[in-house]
Amino acid sequence: MQHRANVLQGTLDMLILRTLVYGAAHGREIGKYIQRTTNDFLQMQHGSLYPALHRLEKKGWIVSKWETAPDRNREFKYYRLTEKGKKQLVIEESQWKQMAEAVARVMWPAGEES
Repeated sequence: MQHRANVLQGTLDMLILRTLVYGAAHGREIGKYIQRTTNDFLQMQHGSLYPALHRLEKKGWIVSKWETAPDRNREFKYYRLTEKGKKQLVIEESQWKQMAEAVARVMWPAGEES
């Protein structure tokens, strides 16, 4: 049985921004990308993903537009990263690295035998 994780709000925002670096995507594509690249460890629930997308749009970090999917005869709301969002992603990544390094120092102190 594989463990599943809930994503903290700030982490989810960062993951969405990072996903959109690769180009525009609709919500389901964003969720599937995160799930696939984490080997199904992170599951994107609609109740978390869509409020996060709306929050990021409100902050001006992403924009959305209804478009017809290239391979389907149906419209989807595609999200794109803005310049402001790209700048925010740099900040988010830096803060994430600092936090991960701080936690690692507590969990695995230098010189401690495993």
